[in-house]
Amino acid sequence: MRKAFLLLAGTCIAGIYSFAQEKQDSLRLINLQEVQVVSTRAGVNIPVAYTNIGKEEIKKQNFGQDIPFLLTLSPSVVATSDAGAGIGYTNFRIRGTDATRINVTTNGIPLNDSESHGVFWVNMPDIASSLEDLQVQRGVGTSTNGAGAFGASINMKTENLSNKAYGELSGTYGAFNTTKAQVKMGTGLLNKHWAFDARISGINSDGFIDRASTDLKSYFAQAGYYGANTVLKFITFRGEEKTYHAWDGVPKDKLETDRTYNPSGYMGDDANGNPMYYENQTDNYKQTHYQFLLTHTFTPSLTLNAGLHYTRGKGYYEEYKTDRKLLEYGLIPFEYGNETVKKSDLVRQKWLDNHFAGGVVSLNYLKDRWNLTFGGAANRYDGDHFGKVIWVKNYIGNLSPDHTFYQSNGTKTDANVYLKATYSITEGLTAYGDIQYRFIDYSIDGQNDTWDWINGEMQKLDVNKNFNFFNPKAGLHYQINQNQKVFASAAIAHREPARNNYTDASFNEKPKAERMIDYEAGYNFSTPLYSFGANLYYMKYKDQLVLTGKVNEIGEMLTSNIPDSYRAGIELMAAAQLTSWLRWDVNATFSKNKVKNYTEFVDLYDENWDWASQVENKLGTTTLAFSPSVVANSMFSASYKGWSAGFQSNYVGKQYIDNTSSNDRALDAYFVNNLRLGYTFSLKGLKSASVNLLVNNLFNEEYESNAWVYSYYQQPDASAGTRDRYADFGYFPQAGTHVLANLTLRF
Repeated sequence: MRKAFLLLAGTCIAGIYSFAQEKQDSLRLINLQEVQVVSTRAGVNIPVAYTNIGKEEIKKQNFGQDIPFLLTLSPSVVATSDAGAGIGYTNFRIRGTDATRINVTTNGIPLNDSESHGVFWVNMPDIASSLEDLQVQRGVGTSTNGAGAFGASINMKTENLSNKAYGELSGTYGAFNTTKAQVKMGTGLLNKHWAFDARISGINSDGFIDRASTDLKSYFAQAGYYGANTVLKFITFRGEEKTYHAWDGVPKDKLETDRTYNPSGYMGDDANGNPMYYENQTDNYKQTHYQFLLTHTFTPSLTLNAGLHYTRGKGYYEEYKTDRKLLEYGLIPFEYGNETVKKSDLVRQKWLDNHFAGGVVSLNYLKDRWNLTFGGAANRYDGDHFGKVIWVKNYIGNLSPDHTFYQSNGTKTDANVYLKATYSITEGLTAYGDIQYRFIDYSIDGQNDTWDWINGEMQKLDVNKNFNFFNPKAGLHYQINQNQKVFASAAIAHREPARNNYTDASFNEKPKAERMIDYEAGYNFSTPLYSFGANLYYMKYKDQLVLTGKVNEIGEMLTSNIPDSYRAGIELMAAAQLTSWLRWDVNATFSKNKVKNYTEFVDLYDENWDWASQVENKLGTTTLAFSPSVVANSMFSASYKGWSAGFQSNYVGKQYIDNTSSNDRALDAYFVNNLRLGYTFSLKGLKSASVNLLVNNLFNEEYESNAWVYSYYQQPDASAGTRDRYADFGYFPQAGTHVLANLTLRF
């Protein structure tokens, strides 16, 4: 019997090594961190707050909902869905930090959009079904590739290639005509060196909100080669989505009578007074990812991880607009009947056509007391933005096919280099240091999608900015004994402005980069039967970009740098194995999230509802929007023979919709409970079969998880000097009790 060992280093900061062993003419892959650039992962001796979510936990929760809803058991996470049921456009916040400030990577490859800084999960449907695990780091965390981690980061690792052949069929059906169909298969190891895996999925849902339908398709495929000291892996995954708009929200006056009302696509009323809606008020996008990954072991102490990547994205959203000024779309007035038409209904499309490519690399060294990682990345983004008018009501002029009314190009070069080190000072005491230099070159040229009434043309864009960021981190980790450990750290992070910070800025107000200093301290006590942990954090911001209500010269809402703001809190976590078959996990976050010396800007209209000016309200210290002071989660999970069950509870405290701390503009606290039941059994001809049932919002809680508000004054009598305050709202109600059922067959 011949034995061979393949020793592949995962990440030096994680300290996880894995190997492949040949025995009885087959290879067993044991806990292999294969071909992954996981240098951004935090390990047991790294002084940061993090949560690991494994494959089995993801699988239990995965009924087709997007990643944000699979993270809701993690500390400080709040998820929301435009359609109200967790499928389609979804989002989340961590410690009150929005998605544009959360760095997301897959296998170390950046996922955040280079311009908006967000991750659109609707473009990656069912990616959860192809994940091996993921790690959520709260705060600045460790150095990572891509967008600045300005409150949290998520590192996702795709599935390991299987060493045994398999097949899997899975189907989900439930409320709102939600369906998910999935096929997975893998060859296992072929000729002792090769393996292939693939998945194809389709997800459809009508959504809780009216017409908030989704039609999602995706695939995932990978091929790998295993050598004595080298592992190569090629991965590609693609998402294609067609989603009806639900991002306008439900007006406040509709919440009590029609919580599913969707104003998007409204075309006016027919002859009988019934509302008409545009059938193709949809978002349409295709995104394909390619990754080529390498791991090579030079010696047991030295390992290289490297990757090349390319992402191709293209799509548009189409919408019906009523009573629009033709001039804003590059169209001339036309004669219809006996009048000159200067305004008309029309249908427009806004397109994005982009390319994102680059490489990442890390060299990992582990020997004696040292654990070193030297790495970096260089990426290039090129994106075209343009708009088309495809129809104008009653138009009899020379409307060319696909009339383009704006066009611009954005390019971005993003490069970084970092060095991380842990050093074992004494037994149990480890020092951590992490320095990163990041360079950004960003430019925008062309026309914005907004008409400039001052100069009588589409707003011109001419942005050319360079940023040089130095992001140091340091900390200590002390293993008191086998049951207890503590850590403390400090880190500095920077974040460049996003595209809309430039396109919506005032002519005389240019956005500045943001900076955050993050202080963290934690304690953990664990035994095989129970555990307890606490993390303290203080995140101090300088020049944070937030919506203040201020508008630019052409009336667009803009974000402004606020000099001083902070987030401070404590995250508590506990777990107990109550019996051999029953476990309880619970966590809670208590925080304060404040803006110092906040000034609100509110539009003022005259007696004829013509815009007059803006009013400044100096409000002092206020609470940051969408930053609840309490977030708590609980999960009772049971497993007995083939049966499993989970009872999940989420509590989210009151959230303010803007930064004024006004109770008139706030979301009420809510408490939502979900129940999951499952049974796995043997079936002739199959490896296993499982039936699962998910009851979301078990007690039919009526709540809204997100909203927007536009506040304004009217001065009905200028001579009297009085004014009345009004507000328009868009709320995002979430579905009441609804059920999803899943059947999975494994071959």
